[in-house]
Amino acid sequence: MHKTEAIGEIFIRMGLITRDQLQQALEKQRLLKRQESLGDVLVSMGFITERDRVRCLGEQWGVPFIDLNELEVEDSVLKLVPQNAARKLKVLPVAKKNGKLTLAMKNPLDIFAIDEVRMMSGMDVEPAIALEEDIINAIGRLYRSEASVTEQVEGVIKEFEEGDINLTAGDVSEDDEDVSIEHLRELSEEAPVIKLANLIISRGIQDGASDIHIEPQKDVVRVRLRIDGILHEVMQIPKKVQASLVSRFKILAEMDIATKRTPQDGRITAVIDGKQYDLRVSTLPSVFGEKIVLRVLDKSAISIGLHKLGLLPETLERFENLISRTYGIILVTGPTGSGKSTTLYSVLSKLNSGEKNILTIEDPVEYEVPGLTQVQINPRAGLTFAAGLRTMLRQDPDIAMVGEIRDAETATIATEAALTGHLVLSTLHTNDAPGALTRLLDMGIEPFLIASSVIGVMAQRLVRLVCPKCKEQYQPPRDAIKRLGIEVEGDTKVTFYRGRGCDHCRGMGYKGRIGVYELLIVNDRIRDLVLQKASSHLIREAAIESGMKTLKEDAIAKILLGQTTLEECLRVIYAG
Repeated sequence: MHKTEAIGEIFIRMGLITRDQLQQALEKQRLLKRQESLGDVLVSMGFITERDRVRCLGEQWGVPFIDLNELEVEDSVLKLVPQNAARKLKVLPVAKKNGKLTLAMKNPLDIFAIDEVRMMSGMDVEPAIALEEDIINAIGRLYRSEASVTEQVEGVIKEFEEGDINLTAGDVSEDDEDVSIEHLRELSEEAPVIKLANLIISRGIQDGASDIHIEPQKDVVRVRLRIDGILHEVMQIPKKVQASLVSRFKILAEMDIATKRTPQDGRITAVIDGKQYDLRVSTLPSVFGEKIVLRVLDKSAISIGLHKLGLLPETLERFENLISRTYGIILVTGPTGSGKSTTLYSVLSKLNSGEKNILTIEDPVEYEVPGLTQVQINPRAGLTFAAGLRTMLRQDPDIAMVGEIRDAETATIATEAALTGHLVLSTLHTNDAPGALTRLLDMGIEPFLIASSVIGVMAQRLVRLVCPKCKEQYQPPRDAIKRLGIEVEGDTKVTFYRGRGCDHCRGMGYKGRIGVYELLIVNDRIRDLVLQKASSHLIREAAIESGMKTLKEDAIAKILLGQTTLEECLRVIYAG
């Protein structure tokens, strides 16, 4: 395998980029302080996908590209490379023919991995290239020899039942609390408790959960996972395990296990299947004991590009033009859990070149991004959003990201920063894009400041994607189509899509989520309405006349494209 054609020329030959885009990427690569490959730069700029990059690397190196998403592999082939070795080497055996083993690899030039597989399998190896993420997912999907997480949990609970461990702290008075705490610490270090805590985290991450809820009930402890925005109960744990399990999570998150009556916050770092995750941990005292919620933060998620968020082509083009401005405020709005942080990080990733000074102030810092200066607020030390933003402006920033505009002081400083030549990105909790402008007015910000500084507002929601494995067409009822506001002439049939439910989506019919957006570009007419303190519905009318596609219109487009369902959009958007 020898490199021949330049990778940039391969991207052009395969129709993925233009010559002008290649020159832009080469210029950005030159400016970056850290060494980064051309392919990675093109991905970060949104010109190509990660799949395109890997496929073209295979073309350059003369090895085939394998898409592992729907590939089935015979058990006899999988047995040639043990699961632990496949995970360690980031490889997957996919086929054997004529005494040769085809091996999907993250890096097909890794001769040490090839030699190791050759020795353990006793076969010659033909390397192929595949996405690292696809390899990890396929290993988890195809190697079925190990007991499932659920079976392992059942085994651990059986250990509790059969062992002679006293799992409860017992009834102690306030005077004996030190004894109780010491006992809890000992219990949390018992092997079954450690194993159970690890399994709960593993189950949440393997199922793609954004949050893991450990909820004490009257008679049991319930574990629920938020997957694609919906909570699912996945296991129930005996009540007597509660005290030791809660203490285990508090020790992992470096919390005070003696504090049971006040909420606490902490953080756990975990490596699962070779990927690093940060878990933000929160405790809340309740009637039946402390509830724990773990927010799962996948560090690889920060590499999401704007092109992966689900923006329709026209909206993406308008938004990219907006973020290319050198000054002004861009607001992203929506309820909690609507993907606002992901959108902001995607924007920062696109703008993150060596020629710009980018600072952020967040609560908390969710993802650490190379090349940015990130600050976490600390109200006790006097570091609020307002104080942090005021200090950041003395640090010669080109772009400032404020996690959230919560008060009039922060909003005023942000508007003044935008007027003095800085690009400011932030979020607000409003239901739609026009509502963000009236929300700033309600905060007491002068209309002329808002009209002069805010250049655009993006409202968003997340809807579940139809599962690609069990996707099917159907004809919706006429009244459902009318409810969406779609005009259908005569007997014209409209085709919608839905998921039947399968093993891939655990019978839900949905797998993954995509954004639904409403982008308001502030023009002269909207500025005049802001100066007049007009209501949000008048601003909405003006924005629609200027070409704004509403959340509902964006949702309808995604239904007709077969990306999501009528029921999902009714649940997320129309219900509001």
